[in-house]
Amino acid sequence: MKRRHVLLGTLGAAGALAIGWSLLPVRQRLLTSTPLPTTPDRPALNGWLKIGRDDRVTVMMAKSEMGQGIHTALAMLVAEELDADWATVGIEMAPVDAIYNNLATVVDALPFHPDDQGRIKRLAGWLTAKSMREIGVMVTGGSSSVKDLWGPMREAGASARGMLVGAAAAAWGVPAAEIDVRAGVLRHGGSGRSSRFGAFAERAAQQPLPGAPALKDPARFTLIGRPQRRLENAAKLDGSARFGIDQRPPGLLYASVRMCPTLGGSAIGFKDDAARQLPGFKHALRVPGQRGGTGGVAVIADSPWHAMQAVKALDVQWDAGPAASLSSAAMMQQLADALTSEASGSVYFSQGDAAAALQSAARTIEAEYRAPPLAHSTMEPQNCTVLLRNDGSATVWAPTQVPDFALAAAAEALQIPAERIRLEIPLLGGGFGRRLEVDFIAQAAAIARALPDQPVQTFWSREEDMTHDFYRPPAVARYRAGFDAQGRLVGLSARSAAPSIVHQVVERQFGLPGAGPDKTTAEGAFDQPYEWPAARIAHAIVELPMPVGMWRSVGHSHNAFFKESFVDEMAAAAKQDPLAFRVALLQRHPRHRAVLERAATLAGWGTPLEALPDGTRRARGLALHESFGSVVAQVAEVSVGTDKAIRVHRIVAVIDCGFPVNPNGIRQQLESAIVFGLSAALHGEITLDKGQVQQTNFHQQPMLRYDECPVIETDIIASTAHPEGVGEPGTPPVAPAVANALFALTGQRLRSLPLKLA
Repeated sequence: MKRRHVLLGTLGAAGALAIGWSLLPVRQRLLTSTPLPTTPDRPALNGWLKIGRDDRVTVMMAKSEMGQGIHTALAMLVAEELDADWATVGIEMAPVDAIYNNLATVVDALPFHPDDQGRIKRLAGWLTAKSMREIGVMVTGGSSSVKDLWGPMREAGASARGMLVGAAAAAWGVPAAEIDVRAGVLRHGGSGRSSRFGAFAERAAQQPLPGAPALKDPARFTLIGRPQRRLENAAKLDGSARFGIDQRPPGLLYASVRMCPTLGGSAIGFKDDAARQLPGFKHALRVPGQRGGTGGVAVIADSPWHAMQAVKALDVQWDAGPAASLSSAAMMQQLADALTSEASGSVYFSQGDAAAALQSAARTIEAEYRAPPLAHSTMEPQNCTVLLRNDGSATVWAPTQVPDFALAAAAEALQIPAERIRLEIPLLGGGFGRRLEVDFIAQAAAIARALPDQPVQTFWSREEDMTHDFYRPPAVARYRAGFDAQGRLVGLSARSAAPSIVHQVVERQFGLPGAGPDKTTAEGAFDQPYEWPAARIAHAIVELPMPVGMWRSVGHSHNAFFKESFVDEMAAAAKQDPLAFRVALLQRHPRHRAVLERAATLAGWGTPLEALPDGTRRARGLALHESFGSVVAQVAEVSVGTDKAIRVHRIVAVIDCGFPVNPNGIRQQLESAIVFGLSAALHGEITLDKGQVQQTNFHQQPMLRYDECPVIETDIIASTAHPEGVGEPGTPPVAPAVANALFALTGQRLRSLPLKLA
């Protein structure tokens, strides 16, 4: 009885503590658990910034710069509230610490519809944010960086500003309220005194942290919302910028890898007699598959060329593994077979009785859509440089989107504690989700362990990079719609099937089996604003022996094509203009309607398109899609040549992403996302035969060429709402806008990617 009372008491106390913890606000995100490394002339005022005697403001950067301009946008948040001189602002990569954990991306991953503002969603978001502050990870992805740090980095700037003012007020013997701050200068009008930040930086660092610093009214912004040039522009232009593959520690050696041609396979053994005779050869070794990657072999040499030649000379015996019989045709058929029943999959959205509406409809239409796997094709192939010292410490130079996972992977492969590793994150030559994986980092660490006390840079050839990716999942979808006798839409059924990225990531990173629904599989289908009279939207997870991962815009990338193509098919079946049909389904969504109508107006929707000088006809198509909190509408103008080549002449894109922090960056990201999406729409396809990827380089998997690139016109809706995603939302609408234009032009409805006319 005593034990029972003790147990019940303990459980009760634990429950009370859990409830109490859940009611508390998210823990502070201003101070790191361990003080930042500083110098006497450059103290830290909080976990986000340092100020030097030379007046330089150094912003601690917790996000990776991979071409998206995030270092500039986030530095603007700090500089705005600090009232710094923008010319004095620079950045330094932040260490791994819980205050830098990304809360927004995990909260956004919860499977709720954007229209759902109920208590359960709010509670789930609150508890998730609190949990991620304690046990989450630093991650750059999900178009979440500005959204995640809009509050913390502004608070950091405002807090530091208050500390500088407090230090100046104490030194000058004047009230703090009488001190004005502008462009890095503190001024007291009454006494005529003024000083730049650097003179008070050290004294400011001794000031107490302000409790709740007041943030500026957006009407007073002087930096945020105004176009700014990127901080790293000059370094990229003069060649001084350093990416992962540019690291050159003294004594550097190079490792080239050959992985099993079959995905998931491994090397049983190898003979290196021929390789040893080649110049520069240092060492050859077998490398097991790391963190979901494929196993293989590596050669370390004194130059990249020598390493590449020597690894080709190895005589390797391969074990193909479980994917040896996998083919694209069988894979797509397996996905299609998962959709044989109307009741297939987990339901992500249900409105009314869709089954009854379809059963009683006077007319129904249905269509099947398909999307292939896609490679990330980052401009900089995977690479990582590792120095394991004899004293059991290490330095890892890793172009990564996930510093926590990178540290853990390197520590496991090097067999040393993570605390003994110094992680350096250089610029990334593209990410698009590929560098959310750490297989190449674990692999590089395992290779460097073979030669301690010598830095080794492991680099992949383009061929290894393209044939050993974590691909965008293949997907199949079936849509069905019903109309009444008057041609009005009465119901919709949407079912899709694809592998689960999250299930695989959980297994790769934590060694746990994936289970349950995965929002990324159905996002872009269930979470859209259309006001269906009745709908059932579901997804069936089909696990395949193919490594899949996050690809720019993730599930939205293919689900937008499926959904927006079928919306056009419904408009045609109802004999309505595609724009008018969509507007009728957005009566309670003025934000989405405004974006759509703005794009249509700018594109000249409804006005005739003149033929090209050679008489070739053109047509327009449109698409609307919400992803990562932002709404994007696009109108594409296309033509078809006599050789059936698809030519996209113009794209008009409108975005509502909340408060536009850096309009320059937003326009650049929209243009980038459109080019990225067009490459996939017109050319993107990874095919498998006997478990081996058939596309090895850009001659077989081309990117959009300069002469194929359309004129891109962008427009940003003015807003004072909380900032939302920018890097990814521009990609999903491209493919359906082009496909819909092709239907208007040719009458052919293309339901598979990449787009190819019969």
